[in-house]
Parts: sequence; C-alpha cells; structure tokens
Amino acid sequence: MSPTAPVLGPDGALPEGDQKAEAVEAMFDRIAPSYERANQLISLGMDRRWRRHAIDTLGLRRGSTVLDLACGTGDLCRSLQDAGMVPVGVDISAGMLHSAHTDAPLTRADILDLPMPDGSVDGVVCGFALRNVVSIDAFFHECARVLRPGGRLAVLDATVPDNALMRTGHALWFGRIVPFIGRRVSSDPEAYTYLSKSTAYLPPPSELIATAQDAGFTGVRRRTFTGGAVFLLTATRATVGDAS
Repeated sequence: MSPTAPVLGPDGALPEGDQKAEAVEAMFDRIAPSYERANQLISLGMDRRWRRHAIDTLGLRRGSTVLDLACGTGDLCRSLQDAGMVPVGVDISAGMLHSAHTDAPLTRADILDLPMPDGSVDGVVCGFALRNVVSIDAFFHECARVLRPGGRLAVLDATVPDNALMRTGHALWFGRIVPFIGRRVSSDPEAYTYLSKSTAYLPPPSELIATAQDAGFTGVRRRTFTGGAVFLLTATRATVGDAS
C-alpha cells in the first residue's frame, strides 16, 4: 500500500485484515510529526492523567521492566520512567519511532509478534492502540506470552459512553471536532476521521474481558474515565493454579 493511500475506503468504510495493518502503519507514519500536539488538543490535556492511572494500576515495583506497545512518540515511556520503571517501546511505525522523544530503548516490530522471550517482562502497557490491531485475541495472547507469571497488563483506549447524554456529546466531539482539529494540525486530516470511527473495531466490554481471560489473564477489570469516553483494562498474567 502506498504511504499516501487513504486509510478509509471510498465509502468511508474501515479497513480489515492485512489491508488494515498496512493502512494503519502508513497512516501513523504520515501523522507522526504532529501526533503529540494533536493528542494534547483532542484529549484537552487529560491524556497525562489517563497514563498515570494506567501506570498506578500496574502496582509494580520501581525498576520493573515494562513494555509499551504501540509506543508512538514515547509519551507512556516517559511517564513510566517518571514512575521509576524501565520501559521498552515497541511500534510498527518507523515514522513514530523517528519522532519519539524518549531515551528508552525502542524497537520496530509488530505488537502481535514481539521479538521478546517468553515471560521476560514484568508489565505491559498499551495506550490507544487496541482498536488498531488486526486481532484482539492475538494481542492478548502475545501480551500473556511475554509477561512473567503474575506480571501486569494495562490497556487504555477510547470507547463510546453508555449514558445517552454523554454519548451525544461524544458523537459531537469525535464526529466533528476531532476531525476539525485534524484538518488544522495534521498533514493527513482523514486520519482523525478514521480514529474517530475506529472504536467500532472494539467488542462489547464483556467480550473484551472474556478474550483477555481466555488468553491467560486473571483479575481482569475494566473501568472508564471522562464520562465513559476512555476505558482502562487491567489484568494479571495467570500463575499455575490460578482461575479467572
């Protein structure tokens, strides 16, 4: 797929399968230079608070090794370092890694096929990328593979609020304002239309929790922030004898 190819189909349809993987990688390469600025505007600066919540819920000791999957420009890596963790960032987008502002080690790789040994890390975090993977089931299995028994997982992503009033405001913000911001700050404004639509890739909460449990996680918990517009899923890698 061409680096300039649109991420949405001619009818605005979301890509699937291999086409999705290629389109998302190319899209993030294109928007990398303006990504941090756009994120701060879109989240109204609340992204820092969400990252702190995710890191706090890991409950890991200082010095723990934590993978930041789809690390982008390194926001979560920097937050992990501030918390005394040892982050390792992984992203498929060369553009994002080139634009990263962190001194943490960074690796270019598919987060569904990580170049890390089994049970080699204490924690895994992933910020706003779950809806961009081709297989959520494969994502959780790969996280379980690289985590040590008892290791911790924290996944942040966007979602649609349950409350009808909040859902209306969410639709206005992500359906109109986010694409407007994208047109002003990014060389690829269509990317922000895609990002607004991409929550459709995520399964219902109960199915998401069950998928994590089936992959080998226990204590799976999903909570929401900012009126239900953002969720945080946390879980523990099962040890021998654990039950979901």
